[in-house]
Amino acid sequence: MESSVNRRLNAVSSHLLQPSEPNSLLHQVFLRGGQLQKQEEEAEPVIVGGMVLDIHATPSVPANPRTTTPGKVHYVLGGVARNVAECMSKLGAKPYMISAVGLDMPGNLLLEHWKSTGLSTEVGIRRQQDINTAVVCNILDANGELAAAVASVEAIEKYLTPEWIHPFKCNISSAPVLMVDANLNPPALEASCHMAAESNVPVWFEPVSVTKSRRIASVVKYITIASPNEDELVAMANALSGENTFHPISREKYSMETLFQMLKPAIWVLLEKGVKIVVVTLGPDGVFLCSKGRSKSMRIGPERTKTYGFSRTLYDIVTSSCPSSSYSGATQPEGGSQFFAMHFPALPASVVRLTGAGDCLVGGTIASICAGLDFMQSVAVGIAASKAAVEAETNVPSEFSLTTIADDAKTVYVAAKVLFHQSML
Repeated sequence: MESSVNRRLNAVSSHLLQPSEPNSLLHQVFLRGGQLQKQEEEAEPVIVGGMVLDIHATPSVPANPRTTTPGKVHYVLGGVARNVAECMSKLGAKPYMISAVGLDMPGNLLLEHWKSTGLSTEVGIRRQQDINTAVVCNILDANGELAAAVASVEAIEKYLTPEWIHPFKCNISSAPVLMVDANLNPPALEASCHMAAESNVPVWFEPVSVTKSRRIASVVKYITIASPNEDELVAMANALSGENTFHPISREKYSMETLFQMLKPAIWVLLEKGVKIVVVTLGPDGVFLCSKGRSKSMRIGPERTKTYGFSRTLYDIVTSSCPSSSYSGATQPEGGSQFFAMHFPALPASVVRLTGAGDCLVGGTIASICAGLDFMQSVAVGIAASKAAVEAETNVPSEFSLTTIADDAKTVYVAAKVLFHQSML
């Protein structure tokens, strides 16, 4: 017999799948007293970055150079920002996407799916004849890991300009959070982040790649949260310090404590430069969650979050199994030069494809923040969403089971461990 919770989830899900009206600047008003006034639609998180068609080629036998190899080729809807936004939408948030695609086959595939999710394509997504939609060809190994890739993403840098982004200042200034991916060119990054900073909107920086992660240097003063993997962390720390002090770490079977100690100096560089929270993604080893200063940095913009509909259900289910008080004593350091770090483990999974895992971790975390959960609870949900992603054929699963997400989040949350809590003076 269907439980009352499942009936509620199904009813809310059916509502969410109905097409949404185009966003309007009149739909949302941010009151400076710290409350959102809901008129036709409440202010939503804003995502600025790439929509990309991924071509995934997976050999069925070990590949040899200079010849073709039998295997399978799939078209997969991708792009870091697009993946994050789709994941968020399937967890109850309705992100406002600012991107660019062409009037071509890849653009058609991306937008047809986008419309099917009920998300608006009317304003934020730039589309014109001279844009060649971004395409990335990924060569995967037999384990689903990325072996090599070729990216043709010039359209994002060329057409996601400050001039295109500026008209959406009202959306950005009223958002609970802005996420930017490092596919944006430096002027577009600067423009997006500056608009958010003017209204004290938290900014999440997603590094995308080792090369593009270095773009944080020009906008670090605006960044609230960054989510690098280990190699991106090293590149970002070098870019911010102006030196080549840090080097990639060989992934031997270190304990989490040892691995953290090796990465700690690079993490501290980001925190010293003003990033409030660093989420270091470790693949099958989970996540390091690191912050500097008091625990208030562990709750992002709660006055702007929404607590109704699907998001309310997410909030209720997760808070009942992952009480926010669990780690409150460990997150109350005195003074601003404290370094606090936790390890959140990954979940066992039946891996199909790994390319969407990191993006769903980010999307699940941001969706949870927007539902009113604190950052630790949100990271646990993000890891649960990441597990669902690696078990799917697509970058983002076709749907999430909220009860499964909540159960997996509880497993992660209970197993989380404080690694470091100490003054750095």
